[in-house]
Amino acid sequence: MPDVPSSDDPLYSDDPLYNDKAVLRSRLLAERRALSPERRAAAALALAERALPLVAAGCTVAAYVSVGAEPGTGPLLELLRERGVPVLLPVLLPDNDLDWARYEGAERLAPAGRGLLEPTAPRLGPEAITTADLVLLPGLAVDRRGMRLGRGGGSYDRVLARLARAGAEPLLATLLYDSELLDRVPAEPHDRPVHAAVTPAGVHRF
Repeated sequence: MPDVPSSDDPLYSDDPLYNDKAVLRSRLLAERRALSPERRAAAALALAERALPLVAAGCTVAAYVSVGAEPGTGPLLELLRERGVPVLLPVLLPDNDLDWARYEGAERLAPAGRGLLEPTAPRLGPEAITTADLVLLPGLAVDRRGMRLGRGGGSYDRVLARLARAGAEPLLATLLYDSELLDRVPAEPHDRPVHAAVTPAGVHRF
């Protein structure tokens, strides 16, 4: 699931940091679109294998359904389901906040706005994220400090703020292609780092 940008956000603003992020996002999105379907499928399988060791016994995982050229989550979601791991998936609300519902299989996903696929199980409320032990956050890149570059919509900034208010401390990880682990991404004081980036090559902890 992309961290969906607001449709009325300008591509550029008077803030140089915003412009840096916009340019980097544009480049990374173009690189993703250039990947062949075969490379995307192979990366999704590798990501599932790499991410599984992060799932401890009795763990609840908050994940998302990848769309388009995002690093694929489908194989990982199915592996978790086969192992009986409870998985929460996001449901995008009109204000860009996220509600959550249980993953009950690919056949229980339905098309939603902005090209997303969302679970049809009963909604659990935005606070359900505080029950997760592992939170997989979408992103376009992560740097060596663990700072994540999202899509600019702020949905997952709200998730991270909600976790902090609740005193919840799940493991935070982002699924990426290998080339998206960068030396540095633009970051603001309110940005919160993730603990790990998972790429087809391995798990990178910060």
